[in-house]
Amino acid sequence: MSSALDPLDVLRRLVNGHHLDAPTMDALFEAMMHGTLDPPQTAAVLSLMAARDPDPQELAAAARVMRRHVTAIPVAGDRDRLLDTAGTGGAPKTFNVSTAAAIVAAGGGIPVAKHGNRSRTGRGSAEVLAALGVNIDAGPDIQGACLEQAGVAFCFAIHHHPATRFVVPVRRSLAFPTIFNLLGPLTNPGGARRQLLGVWDQRFGRLMAEALLQLGAIRGIVAHAADGLDEISISAPTTLWHVEEGGIREEVIAPDMVGLPVHPIESVTAGDLDDAAAMVQLVLDGSDQGPARDMVLINAAAAMLAGGGVDDLQEGVERARSVIDDGLAVRTLQLLADVSQSTDV
Repeated sequence: MSSALDPLDVLRRLVNGHHLDAPTMDALFEAMMHGTLDPPQTAAVLSLMAARDPDPQELAAAARVMRRHVTAIPVAGDRDRLLDTAGTGGAPKTFNVSTAAAIVAAGGGIPVAKHGNRSRTGRGSAEVLAALGVNIDAGPDIQGACLEQAGVAFCFAIHHHPATRFVVPVRRSLAFPTIFNLLGPLTNPGGARRQLLGVWDQRFGRLMAEALLQLGAIRGIVAHAADGLDEISISAPTTLWHVEEGGIREEVIAPDMVGLPVHPIESVTAGDLDDAAAMVQLVLDGSDQGPARDMVLINAAAAMLAGGGVDDLQEGVERARSVIDDGLAVRTLQLLADVSQSTDV
């Protein structure tokens, strides 16, 4: 329950470098969601918060508010099995690795509610899935049917967080990452408690892991690569923060640790939307046997590990490889496209 909010007091505390307690964050974000914080105040709050890192308590409190306001999707099965592979964005763009990894994980039997959006590059998960035939604007009932029949649903963020409409113009005008970039992956419309989550900056890795812990995640993996990617890189070592058994474990992995070669980042970088969509399609249908496939394999392995389908990354790579080679990944993509376009659920 929100307490009364004094915007000027909040601004004074932020100007003086203080963090906000959970009740204040609750009241502040409720005000943002209801549009009672005016745009200049919202811009000031977001700018001051962006000037320093939030703490896990602030992040978790804000995420709880957004979860209260989310437009949820129906989940027929066990919600405790549900996985998301959303990232924060803001990192150098390769191709849509987390989207491909989500489909491979779903093909391997892990239910996935893939939370995603458009990208500043014009080839985010929404644009690429649309190019691959998925109805990204499907309503919650259709999304629930996708999850039940295809094992994966795409949750287009703009349709699931209507209360953020008051903040969107301010975020666009600021043109730099804000706390909302961190909150997106923490507010899955299916209530997923398993997560593969990428961050654009190393300093946010443990922070996001601690927030997942406070929010009751069953299993989480937060990733940031040394080459700046917000996913597991095929070009450089990647730091992983594992949220498991009520704690956080940090490790650094490299492709050769799971039997994969190192590739230059240019070999997995799409040129435009058509190129990105083609890369995803060719990996999923098994035609691509090169660097893009290897990058999907290692990320799908982590998704399956977070989803509870495998015991370690090496097993995950082998499982992901068989899912693709047995045709299960491309079949899952086709099912997702077909069910998302359906008018009869």
